[in-house]
Amino acid sequence: MDPLDDQQQAARDWFEALRTRICAAFEAIEREAGSDAAFTFTPWDRADPDGSPGGGGVRGQMNGAVFEKVGVNVSTVGGRFSPEFAASIAGADVDPSFFATGLSLVAHMANPHVPAVHMNTRFITTTKRWFGGGADLNPAIPNDEDTAAFHARLRAACAAHDPTFYPRFSKWAEEYFYLPHRGVSRGVGGIFYDHLEGHFDAHFAFTRDIGEAFLDIFPKIVRARMATPFTEEDRQRLLEFRGRYVEFNLLYDRGTLFGLKTGGNIDAILMSLPPLARWT
Repeated sequence: MDPLDDQQQAARDWFEALRTRICAAFEAIEREAGSDAAFTFTPWDRADPDGSPGGGGVRGQMNGAVFEKVGVNVSTVGGRFSPEFAASIAGADVDPSFFATGLSLVAHMANPHVPAVHMNTRFITTTKRWFGGGADLNPAIPNDEDTAAFHARLRAACAAHDPTFYPRFSKWAEEYFYLPHRGVSRGVGGIFYDHLEGHFDAHFAFTRDIGEAFLDIFPKIVRARMATPFTEEDRQRLLEFRGRYVEFNLLYDRGTLFGLKTGGNIDAILMSLPPLARWT
């Protein structure tokens, strides 16, 4: 992979720094629960199909008392898209060379009253350059207070940059995180955005604020619910909900497809899958 330019390096540095802070925050919650669980970090390298170095990343995973399974991955990869895949990526139809750096997070929680969560932010370069990402809450047992708090924090982050962002991006999330074969949403929504291009500084600032918003609100929700008593019926409800999560990520998720099509680390790509799930 060629040396990174200033924009690519700045994005990579931010994603790696945010990963470190998120992991520390999640480990602190485990300490509060009396657990000594900690993240294990596994580096991986990617080879471009032509044999040249293609970058790589670090897969971070923790299995604890509160976070039954959480992955926080950062990857920075480059190379050339296959001709078939290039046709579906903005700017790659002109030149299939690409660069991508980003953070991807999925947390599956032990207590059914604590919502699972997904957060991803990324910067992609082809003949165009853009930021994308988002965050969405996925409770097996929805709680209106948690849903309102999560959306309010994302709404505030969006409003600081553009009054149209939250209405546009929350609707995009509602449409994207949907399982058409079941006619249900994956969770209670959040925001989803893509192809923010043409204004690097402004869109990078927005992407950083989404990361900060997530780091602010999600630990608060976890702490509020992690000691809530639950029944075996609640646990079974959680496992069935996770089955829907698996279906979405394997059938529809763009990040999963992007990782597989660009030679990413299989364990990192599929870290979004829960440790246990149930279909009836």
